[in-house]
Amino acid sequence: MLKREKELKTIKGLLKRHRVVGIIGARQVGKTTLAHMVAAERKPPVHFFDLENPADLARLQDPMLALKELEGLVIIDEIQRVPDLFPTLRVLADRKKPATRYLVLGSSSPELLRQSSESLAGRIIYHQVEGFALDEVGSENTGRLWLRGGFPRSYLAGNNAASHEWRSGFIKTFLERDLPQFGFRVASTTMRRFWNMLAHYHAQTWNASEFGRSFGVADTTVRNYLDLLASALVLRILQPWHENISKRQIKSPKVYIADSGLLHALLNLRSRTELEGHPKVGASWEGFALSQVIRRLDAESGECFFWATHAGAELDLLVVRGSQKIGVEFKKTSSPRVTPSMKSAMENLKLQRLYVVHAGEDSFPIAPGINAVGLNRLLADIEPLG
Repeated sequence: MLKREKELKTIKGLLKRHRVVGIIGARQVGKTTLAHMVAAERKPPVHFFDLENPADLARLQDPMLALKELEGLVIIDEIQRVPDLFPTLRVLADRKKPATRYLVLGSSSPELLRQSSESLAGRIIYHQVEGFALDEVGSENTGRLWLRGGFPRSYLAGNNAASHEWRSGFIKTFLERDLPQFGFRVASTTMRRFWNMLAHYHAQTWNASEFGRSFGVADTTVRNYLDLLASALVLRILQPWHENISKRQIKSPKVYIADSGLLHALLNLRSRTELEGHPKVGASWEGFALSQVIRRLDAESGECFFWATHAGAELDLLVVRGSQKIGVEFKKTSSPRVTPSMKSAMENLKLQRLYVVHAGEDSFPIAPGINAVGLNRLLADIEPLG
């Protein structure tokens, strides 16, 4: 298991500043392992409750009685299973003594967010944990990370076949067990078909009408499907950016399967050879590179957009923080060149700089304000946002 130093530092820093810290992320992304790592570096006492464990569930039948005398660090895993805990945590977090810290872990379900926002408003800070990234596995392992994705058990599997088997099992369990726990009552076969269809639309603009016709349901229904997968953090929805210019701009979001390994499992791609020969290889590489750039820039989801006009100009990723505007294009080529779209984006969006992330090995300027950056050079040549 890789020791995720950056994630550990972030969580420990949040616990110093906040009484209640929520760690959210997709199933099996490593939240519990990180919590144990945090616990191992703290002075006792540390108390751990796993709400998938019947014994721990029984201990929390009366949560105030079970928790009020505990000091140190209290870790509650899979908290979305018992949302009634949030009002109790609100009362405990408001006490002056003891200075107990609470670390709660769970999938980012609508139930979890709704309950916490109602009961812990102003008292909880969230940190989203994703799969392994390049700064954790090393740029020399870019190909493996792209093929297998960032889920720890998938990435660390003994071989590609074992990794694919794990991801296939994850998809089945997620659809049959996890989604019903979120209160979603749709047949797993329907959601599997929807997820498979999304895989073929990976990195494309969302068209609710087209999806609705394919499923024989209303646009609003497929939008609910989309929002559910996004809230469970297995899907990334990239919203469009609108600039006050004369050109007509695209107003529908782009959709990406959040983890490249899950995308490849949905497409039944088991090896790098199969991936390189598939029609979606370019879209897969774009989604993988996009997620790594967002992680490297340390950008929040609400700071990330794409931009496109009906005339054909487009920008794959626009990151906006305050007065900063950073553009990123993704080209699966070793010899990127300046395109009319890049010039249009620089001019219309008033970008401070534009990176062209490519599949080659080197980084070099290709125009004023536009730098080509090899994906393997991402950590060296792109700095996090200030």
